[in-house]
Amino acid sequence: MSSEQLVVSPSSMQSMIDSVQASLESQYLADDRPWVVAFSGGKDSTLVLQLVFNMLLGLGKRATKPIFVLSSDTQVEAPNVAAYVTAAMDTIQRAATALQIPISTILVRPTPAESYWGKLIGKGYPPPSRWFRWCTSNMKIKPSRRAIENITHNHGSVILLLGTRISESSQRGRAMQAREINSRGLNPHHEIPNALVATPIASWSNDDVWEYLSDNPCPWGGNHSYLFSLYRQASGGECPVIFDLNTPSCGGSRFGCWTCTVVKEDKSLQGFIRSGEEHLQPLVDFRDWLIELRDKPGYRSEVKRNGNAGPGPFLPAARQEILEALLALEKQVGLPLVSEAELVYIQHEWSRDFDFQGNSVHDVATKYGRDIAMPGNPQETTHPEDELLEQAAVESGLNPDLMRELLEIRRRDFPSLDKWGAKSRFERAVGDLIKKAAQQVEQTTQA
Repeated sequence: MSSEQLVVSPSSMQSMIDSVQASLESQYLADDRPWVVAFSGGKDSTLVLQLVFNMLLGLGKRATKPIFVLSSDTQVEAPNVAAYVTAAMDTIQRAATALQIPISTILVRPTPAESYWGKLIGKGYPPPSRWFRWCTSNMKIKPSRRAIENITHNHGSVILLLGTRISESSQRGRAMQAREINSRGLNPHHEIPNALVATPIASWSNDDVWEYLSDNPCPWGGNHSYLFSLYRQASGGECPVIFDLNTPSCGGSRFGCWTCTVVKEDKSLQGFIRSGEEHLQPLVDFRDWLIELRDKPGYRSEVKRNGNAGPGPFLPAARQEILEALLALEKQVGLPLVSEAELVYIQHEWSRDFDFQGNSVHDVATKYGRDIAMPGNPQETTHPEDELLEQAAVESGLNPDLMRELLEIRRRDFPSLDKWGAKSRFERAVGDLIKKAAQQVEQTTQA
């Protein structure tokens, strides 16, 4: 919590609450579009969900439109944060069911083919860097967007409620103020079709958020004491549910993935350790070891998969070494770090690359007490074009997120460059995209 709390008068705070509650109620009753509340477990998304939950309680029997609470588990989140979010989602769903309000919780995860260990150990991808950040689209954007697309398929369109605030950062504030909004204060999502975006606490300050959470208990039961303790320990911020590439990597000072190699230091995880979570230190050591391997001679192929000069993927012996070290770490810390489905997928990739007998993963897993059943080929859920795009990015040493966004701009906004002025507008759009990517790199470097 901020060490320099602003004094907010009760009447001023109540006025803010009443204004947001009235706006939410008006928006909710205005049409039949279902809502999706992005919930990361951090303070901003908790505040938005709490306001929505209280609104539904106030509406009583008039609350009939479905609301989906969407959260993302990359499967490599900081273990204490992941456990907190999972428990919160369970509590929210039980309370909503008991109170008969139309809330459904959705916890999305990447498929084994999209997962961190599936990419790094299975395919041999190098750990993500600020220049080659392949993790965000695979582990966060794709799973969340699949859930959104399923809802829009059934309901036609949705309204996304996000906890973004203008005062979070100057860059975030400029981006939010530049968006076009309709008469109801909604703006179309620039990447998800049939989705409008609402930011009900956009004008709230950091101190306003803490003031509200301190004075108002969870309507789904319990209190915010553990959330407060996470922030005190981590000295960081919330890593939001990510739907697009406008959101930077969540390393640095935010709750993020314990494997994050995009930043120099995971400040939130280090904060947890300094606050008494010493059992997490081996995770930090393992993450640092992965960074060393990224450029260590003899660990990566000297040629890329397309035959051009390297550095290419991790060599088979390196992938086997990383898997064994990961399973040893799992046993050491007593936490599940890699799923059975991921191990099956890793074996699938190894069998295609080098392990033609198809039993190496099973043998290593057995050594560390994991009894893994190895079926035939796992079902691939990635689209062929996504796989080709990502492979091209890997072979070229480019950021796959940036390439994907560039192609999406070309396909969505500029289907033809023959129209007058289209080429110049396309060039500006490409320039803006590159500038945004450079700003994300700069932010990550500073973190």
